[in-house]
Amino acid sequence: MTDRIAVKGLEVFAHHGVLDHEKTEGQLFSVDVELDVDLATAGVSDDLADTIDYGLLAEQIHERVATERWNLIETVAQRVADLVLEDSRVSGVTVTIHKPQAPIEVPFRDVAVTVHRTR
Repeated sequence: MTDRIAVKGLEVFAHHGVLDHEKTEGQLFSVDVELDVDLATAGVSDDLADTIDYGLLAEQIHERVATERWNLIETVAQRVADLVLEDSRVSGVTVTIHKPQAPIEVPFRDVAVTVHRTR
């Protein structure tokens, strides 16, 4: 399938990390999601019911990432993918979790983990 919906740069303040200060102080994460979904019907009908409401999806992702806590951003990515795949119209999803404030002792711009999951 070549149709995709993408939400990129969703900013979430959360408490994921292995270190104690990451769990207590929190930090900003950024989430990118790309959904593989057939958009042909929506393209013809012009009806939101025939596609994925990306505004609602963004809110659901934000809620999950902000309120649940995990040690690894690999787990964050997996849990976001699980959430997206709850909608049976989604055949696949790619999730990238960015952790630009990761506790790394050398200069860097970003740390990210990407997972791709299919139904």
